[in-house]
Amino acid sequence: MKAGARLPRVVIVGGGFAGLNAAQALSGAPAEVTLIDRRNFHLFQPLLYQVATAGLSPADIASPLRHVLRKQKNCRVVLAEPMGVDLDKRRVKFEEGVCIEYDWLVLAAGATHSYFGHDEWEEIAPGLKTVEDATEIRRRILLAFESAEYEGSEEARRAALTFAIVGGGATGVEMAGSIMEIAAKTVAQDFRNIDTKTTRVILFDGNDRLLPAFSPESSARAKRTLEKMGVEVRLKAFVTNVTRNGIYVGEEFIAARSVLWAAGVRANPIGASLGVPLEKSGQVKVEADLTVPGQSRVFVVGDMASVTSKGKPVPGVAPAAIQMGRYVGRLIASEISAEARPGSAADASPAARQSFVYWDKGSLATIGKAKAVAEIAGFRFAGYFAWLIWSLVHIMFLISFRNRLIVMFNWAWGWFFFSKSARLITGESNMRIDEVKANESVIGREVAKF
Repeated sequence: MKAGARLPRVVIVGGGFAGLNAAQALSGAPAEVTLIDRRNFHLFQPLLYQVATAGLSPADIASPLRHVLRKQKNCRVVLAEPMGVDLDKRRVKFEEGVCIEYDWLVLAAGATHSYFGHDEWEEIAPGLKTVEDATEIRRRILLAFESAEYEGSEEARRAALTFAIVGGGATGVEMAGSIMEIAAKTVAQDFRNIDTKTTRVILFDGNDRLLPAFSPESSARAKRTLEKMGVEVRLKAFVTNVTRNGIYVGEEFIAARSVLWAAGVRANPIGASLGVPLEKSGQVKVEADLTVPGQSRVFVVGDMASVTSKGKPVPGVAPAAIQMGRYVGRLIASEISAEARPGSAADASPAARQSFVYWDKGSLATIGKAKAVAEIAGFRFAGYFAWLIWSLVHIMFLISFRNRLIVMFNWAWGWFFFSKSARLITGESNMRIDEVKANESVIGREVAKF
């Protein structure tokens, strides 16, 4: 690089696993790195369900991005939400005409939940992708027990204590097991008018087995474990409608006051601004080096990317996002450094790049206390040993030592006492007017006791 020339500008959109690892891989590179995210923190999404089920607080699984990158002098953090990308002018666009120019671009904006054309269900059946989603689900779970305590009829009480979970992937399985443990152990002694052990948790999935990323044997093991815990598993069950009073599976109606969504994902819509082919889920069809077709300096990684490795689609899981981010960050750093050497070409050719190769380290899913399934290096584990592996792996990947310590303490406390440390009802906690009217007689009898 010539003396006095400006440093190459690398813009990374998204501070999740892929974006953060890309930024960290650029540490020390002769470049100006800008990490843009609409949140000021990195979220450890694999444990988000534990926030939703009151096992952990949001701060236990999140770390401020500025703090994580504080020692990386070539990186700055921008709190903003990009609206699109102008490939011709090499700009990331924001509201009110604001733009940030780039020489290299990494899109790692993640994904949200998909309702398969029924976005009107989102208000009734929240998904689980953000801290706000998790605290809303936690609020609904805890309010369900509060509402059931003073319901005026047995039918309404059963509906209040019925949880319908749509989606039999890892998130759905983990939530189903956690809710059943809350009802059977955590709050079993806390209420006077209801028996929380009668709580009904129903897990629906359109496939013929749970956990499609696992082997049929592990899927069957997970199903048996859930059923032993009391969870009803309904396979080949397609949801046709969701209302505030329950859920329709085909023509069948199931009264359930709480419906939770864990089925399907949709990539961040910023990918559509690129004007390149997309999958039905909104993922960008990228080249083997994770670049946008025809754009050697624009990369799409993480849940936004659709790519194959070793003949198989790369799954939308945290390890894949981490590997993509590190691959892209190191590739950019290497090419920028090569271009900075005297006599180097002005633009490194992408022809010499090695393709991204995904190393599948295995699959893990927890179901409850000492209950999990794991598949690593061709070996299958279940029960306590699988749960121990799951715990150690998740602790290891947490960003900060503080978070690791707090999570370990909370898990140890929960192990011995079946306690949930974050049973806080936040936000709007009032029951609906129709629920209050139905509860008047029961509430009146309780007040009369004092």
